[in-house]
Amino acid sequence: MNSLAAALKEYLQYMRVEKGASPATLEAYQRDLNRFICEMDQAAPANSLSYQGILSYLSLLVDLGLAPASLKRNVAAIKSFCGFLVRDGLATNNAAENLKIPKVPAHLPSALSIEQIGELLDQAFDLTPRGLRDKAVLELLYGCGMRVSELVGLDLAECDLNGGLIRVFGKGSKERLVPLEGAAARALSTYLSEARGMLHTKQATAPPEGSAVFLNARGRRLSRHGVYDLVVDYGERVGLANLHPHSLRHSYATHLLEGGCDLRSIQQLLGHASISTTQVYTHVGRTHLREEYLTCHPRAKLK
Repeated sequence: MNSLAAALKEYLQYMRVEKGASPATLEAYQRDLNRFICEMDQAAPANSLSYQGILSYLSLLVDLGLAPASLKRNVAAIKSFCGFLVRDGLATNNAAENLKIPKVPAHLPSALSIEQIGELLDQAFDLTPRGLRDKAVLELLYGCGMRVSELVGLDLAECDLNGGLIRVFGKGSKERLVPLEGAAARALSTYLSEARGMLHTKQATAPPEGSAVFLNARGRRLSRHGVYDLVVDYGERVGLANLHPHSLRHSYATHLLEGGCDLRSIQQLLGHASISTTQVYTHVGRTHLREEYLTCHPRAKLK
């Protein structure tokens, strides 16, 4: 009996030869469906898909912040694939026949487009200690997908610039390692070497926060409110009204998904304790995480 992986190869051949799909459509469908069958289990029989399993998968994409247009494309790809399985005799029932796009929860901040991220992060920052710090803060929020609490709690000992890693302590003090590459690594390195020491000396009446990575103008650890204010400020400068720090984290997840990053890697990169899927999550090695990040993150290779 054909596996899902084998069926996908037949489907892509069908789309290319019989349907005459464009190269762009084929590339997008192949990426979306590869990720889909990996979560369902590539070796499972082609007739093993279920409506509930597909809904669980799409709900996961919503939870991770996938953009509505990309979610719609995923639904279209899955419906087309399931229809092919029935037409080709590889499945008896069309598991996606009644499939509709899951509603995106209203409380989730919207993800920015890659173009909007470029406008935000490539704007002219002041070459002052504060400007260099703010650039690093924004780059890490997007480049590492960090929560605000994780960023303001970051200590110097947890940043390995040579190794390209940051040790992050998330909810419940759970620890994870996140790749630090490209634009984010460069911005953090510049801030630490050229700006942090100058902020450090601003404090005159109390000992400085010697271990904190990000400092305020008085040499103390930058607060969550301070991060929120600077994100709003820099967003308004490029026409992004009411930008929220968590929008950068959602954008990070969305762009990794759209770049083809597998869900298990994103789960670890975001520090999610549990994600509801149809398959038990397996261990993802550090090398694999770094490779996934370098391949899929838009600013990972910016120097």
